[in-house]
Amino acid sequence: MRHTALALCLSVLAGAASAAPPTFTLTAENGRFTPDVIEVPANTRFRLEITNKNAGPEEFESLELRKETVLAPGVTRTIVFAPLKAGRYPFFGEFHPDTAKGEIVAK
Repeated sequence: MRHTALALCLSVLAGAASAAPPTFTLTAENGRFTPDVIEVPANTRFRLEITNKNAGPEEFESLELRKETVLAPGVTRTIVFAPLKAGRYPFFGEFHPDTAKGEIVAK
């Protein structure tokens, strides 16, 4: 009986460890990011999938989160984020700094 319980616990732990983190999408188009606010669960690792639909390059950058990536037109990239404390984390597009702005809100 003890071995069965141990095997069940190990199976549950292995399944939890292999579960993919939630993925949120962000699109750069016409010099803007859509959506401009991304709500994510606090204290949870997550992925952000960014697609550049602009005619030229765009860079996703967040100084607070120390993340940045440049995307050529038509490119999609995924960034993995460590769990965030509850709060607001702004980001911007380096190639359209006046219009490509947004924030990640961890709740």
